[in-house]
Amino acid sequence: MTAVFDLAQAQKVLESQPFSRLLQARVTAFGDGGATLEIDIREELHQQNGFLHGGVLAYAADNALTFAGGTALGPAVLTGGFTIQYVRPATGRTLVARAEVVHAGRRQAVVRCDLSTVDADDGTERVCAVAQGTVLPAR
Repeated sequence: MTAVFDLAQAQKVLESQPFSRLLQARVTAFGDGGATLEIDIREELHQQNGFLHGGVLAYAADNALTFAGGTALGPAVLTGGFTIQYVRPATGRTLVARAEVVHAGRRQAVVRCDLSTVDADDGTERVCAVAQGTVLPAR
């Protein structure tokens, strides 16, 4: 019988990562070529100008890309590499990283991730970064 890699399993994998626990990240969607990762924005994640630190954005992109790639390649995957473009300072109450597989073969998946922040007042989302990367089987 084949093990099912679903949202509950993805959440367990994320919870097993000490750095993800430190950031209090959570997987909120997983499957069908996509994954969504969320992080509540709090002061200790800011940089000196009061914006969410770029390293937090890069972390979210990396993990969302890899989880999305895992929907196509299976649970044992690693990020092969990614690029990120910061398009707007990240402010708000929540960071949302939504990743989708663009193409998947046997040896790699190409994945795109849009990172948005949710406004604390009216709940609108604004794109703050875009990333793209490759995800590889770990074996």
